[in-house]
Amino acid sequence: MDPSNWIELSQDADTGIESIRAHFRGHAYDPHWHDSFLVGITEQGVQQFNCRRVRHFSTPGKVFMLEPGEIHDGHAPTEEGFTYSMLYFDPQWLEREVRALFEHTPDHSQLGFADTLSQDPRLAGAINQAFHALHESDLRIVRQDAIDSLLGALTCHLDWRKRLSVDPRLPLVAQVARDYLHAHAYQDIGLDDLAQACGVDRFRLTRAFKAAFGLAPHAYLIQLRLAKARQLLARGESPAEVASALGFADQSHMGRWFRRAYHLTPADYRKRCSNLPD
Repeated sequence: MDPSNWIELSQDADTGIESIRAHFRGHAYDPHWHDSFLVGITEQGVQQFNCRRVRHFSTPGKVFMLEPGEIHDGHAPTEEGFTYSMLYFDPQWLEREVRALFEHTPDHSQLGFADTLSQDPRLAGAINQAFHALHESDLRIVRQDAIDSLLGALTCHLDWRKRLSVDPRLPLVAQVARDYLHAHAYQDIGLDDLAQACGVDRFRLTRAFKAAFGLAPHAYLIQLRLAKARQLLARGESPAEVASALGFADQSHMGRWFRRAYHLTPADYRKRCSNLPD
């Protein structure tokens, strides 16, 4: 990792919103996903990432918006690298807050973002204001007002979609495999177990899964465990307890994957979110 890279993280105690500010040169992130809604702005440089099968270039002032489960990566194509500020919203919290803004919302629908990138000065300003209020632990009333302003600016970028149990765009075998991984995320399962559950050989399974989700089954399983690890660490559970509970071989095994995904150790993440000592 480039020694000039850095990351700052904080978590708001009232809402659970995480605020992250970071700088990267060269390679930033491997393909991964989050279980949160991500809303952020590029402050400096060119932020290149692949998402929704499109290569995006976010420059200063642009807003980027990612939904839970959307595979994306990160790279700095220019020498000076890029800096960004970003907020992580819990899906249930965000949907509840947004529904409160409307008298009528579509039934049997789920929340999404209409676009991945936007050049919206009002939204960019609202993100910047909310980020600093949360990241710097401003007065509670200031934080709440900033969040409300951000939600108001965000509403025109939302997309309500019909909630489907099966996605017609994806191969059924890939969806069955994904459901199996979610149901057995903390068990020591193998590709043969997964293939047997799906009724296909493991080579066809892996091809279908990667085509549908952009990750191999093992990488997707690691992402599931890391997403849960973030939740448990933020509650104050120790890295050793979390690693054991989530099926990692040991604490160092979880730590290697965690640092690769988030550029923080599990202990450092726990400390920043829970204000507990290592």
